[in-house]
Amino acid sequence: MPRCPPHAAAGAELKRRDFAAALAAAAAVSLLSGCAGSGGGPDQGPDRVVYHLSEGTAQASNGLRNIGNHLEVNPQARIVVVAHALGVDFMMKGASDRNGNKYEDLVEQLVQRGVQFDVCEITLRNRKLARDQFISYSKFVPSGVAEITRLQQHEGYAYLKP
Repeated sequence: MPRCPPHAAAGAELKRRDFAAALAAAAAVSLLSGCAGSGGGPDQGPDRVVYHLSEGTAQASNGLRNIGNHLEVNPQARIVVVAHALGVDFMMKGASDRNGNKYEDLVEQLVQRGVQFDVCEITLRNRKLARDQFISYSKFVPSGVAEITRLQQHEGYAYLKP
């Protein structure tokens, strides 16, 4: 069996390394160009974000403030708030924050800016709550966590939990 001269074997090894390096570089450029195009430019449309509230009124206050800030810099954002467990409390009639501000007024201002508020029906059942205990801006969904999943996986919503 003929043996390759040492310099030929080294050349073949160098060619394999060069090919691997070129392949890695091409993959990196491809990934970076994909990232550069997803920066929310005009052809990308508005942000789509689901805010997840499940921890009570303190979290709701933070979340509503975050949403206001979000809309201040991106007024076209499509925002859905999904509330379950203790996170539904701020959506109940008469609920106020620690400063006495009615959550209904804050929610109304955000609804006028296009925000949707979803309330989990499983939470209602488990906590023995009725739909008529909630403010009129409430949209009821069968399951809060299933709705969050659907929005993320099927509609491309980003996930935020304040």
